[in-house]
Order: sequence, then structure tokens, then C-alpha cells
Amino acid sequence: MASYQNVVVGTDGSESSFRAVDRAAAVAKDTGAKLYLVSAFRPVSERDRERAAAEIGSVAFRVEATDLADEALRGASDRAILAGATDVEKLALAGDPVDVLLDAISTTHADLLVVGNRGLNSLSGRILGSVPQSVAHKAACDVLIVHTTD
Repeated sequence: MASYQNVVVGTDGSESSFRAVDRAAAVAKDTGAKLYLVSAFRPVSERDRERAAAEIGSVAFRVEATDLADEALRGASDRAILAGATDVEKLALAGDPVDVLLDAISTTHADLLVVGNRGLNSLSGRILGSVPQSVAHKAACDVLIVHTTD
């Protein structure tokens, strides 16, 4: 097995994605790799922000999409450290999950991408394509698809 130096793992804060984080952290621990935790988010449009402010007042959108991604990354970081990863960086990036993961591979010079298999067998995954399927076809590095569903 190749010795990995930079490992990227995608997480959305779900238990399923945290299983992929656990596996990525174990690989990072075993190989001494740097682990990049990546969470994609979609920015809130000005139109949606204005609509929410009109409906619920000034507290609307104190919580931004980036806050949700940051929360997912905090949980993932805690798990990764518990699993033995020692060099962990968190990246909350705006955009589509597939594009965000592919960009993260490029910018971090990753030699391994870890994703969960969630969505591979769903109807929408078969019709529209799933994140693991899409990144596996497009990634310029090794891809580990972790079985994360029961």
C-alpha cells in the first residue's frame, strides 16, 4: 500500500460521514499523513436572507451556512483526533460537494480522498449520480469509498 501524505475526507456532520472520517483518520494515523476535513456549504442568497428577515426579524440568519459547516467540521475534528490523527486541518468551502472535494484534492495536493458510500444505491443516486460515484470518476488521486450505511 502506498504511503499517503495528504488525505482529504468529506463530511456533512452526519453519522454516516463521520464513519468516513474515522477511516480517514485511521489511515492518516497509520501513514503519518496530514488529514484535511472538508465540508461543502451553499451560501445563503441575499433574497433568502431578506425573506427570512421579513418573517422572523433581526435574528434571521445570524446562523449562516458557514456556521453549519464549521459545526460539522468541529465534530469531525474531535472524532479524527480521538481516532489518532495528529495533523488535522478543517476546510469549510462554498459550492457543490463534488466540486468542493475535487478542488480540495488539488489545493491540498491530496493523494487520497475518503468518502462514504451513502447515496450510491439510492434512486436519486442512480438517476442523478452520487457524490462518491462522481468523485471516484473525476479524482486525480486514489479514492477510498467507505461503507458507512447499515
